[in-house]
Amino acid sequence: MTAAKKLGIYLPATPQEFQDGAVTHAELRELQNNPPEWLVELRLSGPHPRPVVAQKLGITIAALKRNDLDKPLTTAEIKELLENQPEWLSAARTSLAENRAAETDAATETDATENE
Repeated sequence: MTAAKKLGIYLPATPQEFQDGAVTHAELRELQNNPPEWLVELRLSGPHPRPVVAQKLGITIAALKRNDLDKPLTTAEIKELLENQPEWLSAARTSLAENRAAETDAATETDATENE
């Protein structure tokens, strides 16, 4: 599970030998630096795990859960959602963007105050 999480992939979609085996730190680095074809394809097409789905949609994992999308999605499904955004997705994207902007503003103000 840890290797799949670090690679940003959905474990059940990986080859059985990857699921069954333990991945050493050296093997993990090798997978990151020289990904095999199955890993390249999985990263491109999915299915993607929740954190990746949320990141690609520009929303939080909590927003996924609130809207019954707490499941792996393919790249095509994510693209379809982005092209035909339901109201909840548009609202969640706006909310996250506003929260991030507020955090950035607060951090900038803190930095400016500390440098005075």
